[in-house]
Amino acid sequence: MITHYSFGQLQYKGTIYSKDLIILIKPNYEKIIYPWWRKEGHLLQEVDLEEVFLFKPIYLIVGRGASGVMKISPAVKERAKREGIILEDYFTKDALLRFNELLALNMPLAGAFHLTC
Repeated sequence: MITHYSFGQLQYKGTIYSKDLIILIKPNYEKIIYPWWRKEGHLLQEVDLEEVFLFKPIYLIVGRGASGVMKISPAVKERAKREGIILEDYFTKDALLRFNELLALNMPLAGAFHLTC
């Protein structure tokens, strides 16, 4: 569970992360991709999520930053739809709340979080 977020910092399972990250989780499996770098800092593209698409979560929750500066390319939305992945995007603080809600349901889930901007 994500227990804290402030600009540039997130706490997950007792560990504090100060750079963007992806969390992949399903029963009996968890992987954290940290730090998570995108090809273009504030534009989320397919190439930035290849590991997520291979993981095949039911939900992909994207935190676009404190002010929502990170944009999602139409190709990412189209790919998620093709793969049968429900993509939801929010300001990061709201994305973390949604991630925690879905985490409680114990299903394949991915969270990609931009912690600043």
